[in-house]
Amino acid sequence: MIRENLRARITSTRYVLFGFDGPLCRLFGPSAERAASDGMRTFLEERGITALAPDADLGGLAGPLDILRTVGTLHPDSDLVADLEEWLTRQEQRAAAGAWPTMYVDGVVRTWAATGGRLAVTTNHSPRAVREYVTGRGLDECFGPHIHGRAAADLQLLKPHPHMLEQALTGLGADRATTLVIGDSVPDLRAAQEVGLPFLGYATNDAAVDELASAGADLVLNTWEPVLDILWGR
Repeated sequence: MIRENLRARITSTRYVLFGFDGPLCRLFGPSAERAASDGMRTFLEERGITALAPDADLGGLAGPLDILRTVGTLHPDSDLVADLEEWLTRQEQRAAAGAWPTMYVDGVVRTWAATGGRLAVTTNHSPRAVREYVTGRGLDECFGPHIHGRAAADLQLLKPHPHMLEQALTGLGADRATTLVIGDSVPDLRAAQEVGLPFLGYATNDAAVDELASAGADLVLNTWEPVLDILWGR
């Protein structure tokens, strides 16, 4: 039944909005993500910011995007936020140059594009990092200009806000009835739900699968192989 539902969803899709970190690649491993978070804390501490909210210090935040979002909320439209976002973008670009591709996904992207699919990336990461990655993998022609990521001036529009999905829909001239959102997180799912788009989850461990399923995702994969088989007509 799951395979039949997946086949129906894939074959009815013409426009595909991919997430980046997870669905396409592993941008930061655990140690690299910790190093990026530590670097952001140091960046802020050097500017006299050691606490983001009462009784909540920087160490209590889970990852780089959490820190950036929180600083953006507390210091909107500031040079501090712009500088911090640029610092993180450079780290993401360095990571993208050596990011490990998700197994089978290059074939999925190329096959979907070659068979008439129109593809975009929507991500809370820097679009510069995404461009670095897809160009390095030879996937840039599959996505063309349709890469939508964060902007320092608009951190409030990060997912789960649907802004990036709306941008992608407009850029592709997409028919919502044949559009599929692919993501690995609850914010990805919530953004898709907000605009009424079908969603396909991708998760690499049982906890992530359960989290997406509990949030309402009806299809969650841990490998791209069945999608590639469907695209190849198998």
